[in-house]
Amino acid sequence: MTKEEKSKLPYGDLAIIALKSCAEIAKPIDEKLSNTRDESSHLISVEEVRFSNGEGKVVINESIRGKDVYILCDVGNYGCTYKMFGFENHYSPDDHLQDIKRALSAIAGKARRITLIMPLLYASRQHRRKGRESLDCALALQEFERLGVKDIITFDAHDPTIQNAIPLISFENLHPTYKIIKALVTEENLLDIKPENMVVISPDTGAMDRALYYSSNLGVDTGLFYKRRDHSKVVDGKNPIVQHDYLGRDVEGCNVLIVDDMIASGQSVFDICNELKARGAKKIFVAVTFALFTSGPDKFEEYYKKGLLDRVYATNLSYVPDHIKEAEWFRTVDMAGFTANVIDTLNHDESISPLLDSTGLIRRLLNKNRSES
Repeated sequence: MTKEEKSKLPYGDLAIIALKSCAEIAKPIDEKLSNTRDESSHLISVEEVRFSNGEGKVVINESIRGKDVYILCDVGNYGCTYKMFGFENHYSPDDHLQDIKRALSAIAGKARRITLIMPLLYASRQHRRKGRESLDCALALQEFERLGVKDIITFDAHDPTIQNAIPLISFENLHPTYKIIKALVTEENLLDIKPENMVVISPDTGAMDRALYYSSNLGVDTGLFYKRRDHSKVVDGKNPIVQHDYLGRDVEGCNVLIVDDMIASGQSVFDICNELKARGAKKIFVAVTFALFTSGPDKFEEYYKKGLLDRVYATNLSYVPDHIKEAEWFRTVDMAGFTANVIDTLNHDESISPLLDSTGLIRRLLNKNRSES
């Protein structure tokens, strides 16, 4: 057997445990893998059982001995429900975390390797200590390591330095930038992406690196909104925003792309849209990895109808209700193919480094788009 033939051998038989929070995206991921490899389904039959008092267990109905196991879980999927004492309860991130641990416990050391794919990193906004407070994300990562996880895959982590909590296992922080830009260029075919006609906006200082990456690949300028907060008050666990101060070039007559890792309630987006429109911005687009809509979609609908917001682009890596997906102002960025490619590459024990840098792909996409327009 040649060295090239050996490199094409999988690390182990591929097995995907898709917890019900990821059932929707798991199907196209499995289909793409099966078509690429000319194999049958890799999904393992799993039951997530809830007892009437709220306790639960995970049952794996197939042998996974010696297999290369990939666990998929969306800790942000509040669409999953269970009955407890007769009440309908929606899953919280803590409920999903427990099911991940139950799945790892059910594997019981039989797998050859375990990779946890958690697109929305659990407790990613509780990643560092500023006082007498918990370190939820770090503790969860360390517990995964103790339970046998060898690789953790996440997307657009709020602060990727959290991987320092688990220095002895692999932690990969992936980005959907290429897929988002491709969706934007495809959907908005009349969008004029030129330095004089478009600006990328960072909603705060923490998202500036992301905005710079987008702007450098699109070949346009970057602007920043600085959040001035009232540090004498705490509302819903954080200091309320007093004002957004803008730093950057004039946006009058320009299309604007606001980029961030997630939308929670969307209040920052609404404030920035108001500020941009007051400065004469033309069209306003928002691109995020995770759209949580913690306060519902009504205000987004209102801003769209008023012409203050043109479109929101978000991936399908985390749960979005169907009625939002069907809204005219919302577009889904499909990440199933990319995730399948990551799984296939890792299963063959090859480096995913080529998948981490999408600069070349983005530039080829934009050059093609400009030549056709």
